[in-house]
Formats: sequence, structure tokens, C-alpha cells
Amino acid sequence: MQEEEELIQQLLNPKTQNEAFQKLLLAYQKPLYNHIRNIILNHDDTDDVLQNTFIKVFQNLKNFKGESKLFSWMYRIATNEALTFLNQKAKKGGISSETLQNKTIDNLKSDSYFDGNEIQIKLQKAIVTLPEKQQLVFKMKYFEELKYEQISEILGTSVGALKASYHHAVKKIEAFVTTN
Repeated sequence: MQEEEELIQQLLNPKTQNEAFQKLLLAYQKPLYNHIRNIILNHDDTDDVLQNTFIKVFQNLKNFKGESKLFSWMYRIATNEALTFLNQKAKKGGISSETLQNKTIDNLKSDSYFDGNEIQIKLQKAIVTLPEKQQLVFKMKYFEELKYEQISEILGTSVGALKASYHHAVKKIEAFVTTN
């Protein structure tokens, strides 16, 4: 915790800001990339959203109140950036967010950064059928192996509600996989 407070102070100090931001990038670039990629599914779009996330983090550091961990705050920004990106892309294409995600899943096989198989694609198709909140909770818990307490801080939802969302998501995915 003290390490995080020191990093935040360094980030806010113009003399140490650049070096501290490099530390921040090194520490969080990969986990944030994976988090965004789980939401967006496309590598190139993920890189764009990741860049926007770090820009927002940098611009808003002065507003960070320390009420949550820096990790949670950054994940919240990344989540919002990813969802906003998907909604804007769907809107530009004149399609629903679910249709956009299905098209992206159909293109996964040709994505050189995707190393999954047919089962992974089926799982992704099942996830798309879930409500947005259940998708997020499932992906954070299943793929990223975050603890409910971490997800709670990121999404601003109680642990009990998250456990219920995850349970419902798993049941819906199981039903989808067995019937399709």
C-alpha cells in the first residue's frame, strides 16, 4: 500500500512524473491489455483502447482520491473505455453491440493473436448472449481470475451481487454450450 502511495506521489510530482508513468506502464500494461482484450476481442482495437486508457489515467491522476486501489481505478477506466468503444463502433455500423461482438467472434479464427480453438469460440458466442454486467463479471472472474473483492471495487457492485451474476452467467453459458 505504501508503495502505491509513493507511486501516486511520484506521478503527481512534475519532476518525477515521466519516470513514474513508465513504472505504471510496465506494471499495468499487460494486465490492462488482457482485460480490454477480453471485452473487445480484437487486438488492434484493444491497442487503441489501451492507449486511450493510459491517456485518461494520466489526465485524471490529479482526481484520483485513493478511495480504491490504483489498480481498481485503472481497471474501471479501462472497462468504461472498452464499453464506450464497443457501443460507438456498433452505433457507427448501425448494428447492436451484440451483433458487433458476434461479427468479431466470427473473425477470431483469422486473428493471428487469437490462439483458441472451436471450444473457445463457442464459449465466446455463449458469453455474448449474456447481459453486459454478467459478461463483465464472468470475464473478470473466469479469464482474469480476479477476486470478487477486486471486481467489486472495479464495477462498484456488492460482492453478493457479483457472486449471483457469476452464478447466473455460468448457468446460461452451460445451457448455451449444451444446446448449440
